[in-house]
Amino acid sequence: MIRTLLVAAALICAAPALAQSQKLPPDPENTVLLDTKDGRIVIRLRDDLAPKHAERIKTLIREHFYDNVPFHRVIAGFMAQTGDGQFGNGTGGSKYPNLPAEFSSVAFKRGIVGMARKGGDNDSANSQFFIMFAEASSLNGQYTVIGEVVTGMNVADKIKKGSEYQNGTVANPDKIVRIQVAADVTPPGKK
Repeated sequence: MIRTLLVAAALICAAPALAQSQKLPPDPENTVLLDTKDGRIVIRLRDDLAPKHAERIKTLIREHFYDNVPFHRVIAGFMAQTGDGQFGNGTGGSKYPNLPAEFSSVAFKRGIVGMARKGGDNDSANSQFFIMFAEASSLNGQYTVIGEVVTGMNVADKIKKGSEYQNGTVANPDKIVRIQVAADVTPPGKK
């Protein structure tokens, strides 16, 4: 009897930790569907970590700012960067002002999505973002984490890589075909 009570107590204490370690179903308002020529990448935005950045991404998506925008800088074993809807080459931003950093303790590992910024200016993120191919602890606490790939890393891995001699610049880059907030997508057969 005592052994049964001890096991039950241990399970009750472990339940919150188990629940936190499992991936929760995505929230449609904070789920992004990024379509490429090779398929779909589903990203869960972390508005709990970076609410201003998540809101900016959703605003730009809803304005179709990212449609047909190239992955202008892609480095094998590191990351794929996109989001320059102004010039398409990594030098542009959006019509909105830059955002103050929203750094967190979330580590930059495979599948993490971060906001790009200019040089040493922590408060210069605007519209560009990147998807990590691998862990890069040197980015931890230096860039804003805005999300994580839920499914589709196999699609992200197919994004055309750039030249390592030109800092990942891609000639004839792959592009975002379309990107949507999941809450805005009408299921087939419904109007």
